[in-house]
Formats: sequence, structure tokens, C-alpha cells
Amino acid sequence: MVESTTLQRNPIHRALSRPNLLLGADRELVLITGLASIILIFVVLTIYSALFGATLWIVIVAALRMMAKADPLMRRVYVRHMTYKPYYRATSTPWRRY
Repeated sequence: MVESTTLQRNPIHRALSRPNLLLGADRELVLITGLASIILIFVVLTIYSALFGATLWIVIVAALRMMAKADPLMRRVYVRHMTYKPYYRATSTPWRRY
């Protein structure tokens, strides 16, 4: 005799599976560029530095938003890519003696 069993459904909350974005861009990069712009504005203390810092931050955040729209995890992928070697020898194991 075959029993009919129903599968148990568990909800996957969107907040747990979405990337952590701020202003539509990578959170850490937005905060770092904001900090750099604020440092530029308050260290130089001229109206030109304030305009340049604000403009620079707006342009960089726009570029970061385009990057996050293409791939929200692009920064992590690039950082992982930089850890790879340019060439890997064809060996059977990393511990093989040459």
C-alpha cells in the first residue's frame, strides 16, 4: 500500500538570499567612496573641494550601481579572481615532487 505523503514547504525569505546593497550598489564600496569624498571635502575646506567631492561621489556611485546591476557579486568575484595564479602546471597533485 502506497501512502501519499506531502512535501513540507519551507519559505526562503528574500532578505536572506539577496545581496547586501546600499543605494543600489555594493555596500562596502559605497561607504568607502563616501568616506573618501567626506575626507576630501573636510580636509581641503574650500567650495571647490566640496563641489568636486560631491560630484566625484555621485559619479562613482552611479558607476557602482551599473556594476551591481550587471552582477551584484562582481566585487567578490574580482577579488577571488585576483588570487588565482596566471598559470597552473599540469600535475596530478599539488604535493608532487618536480
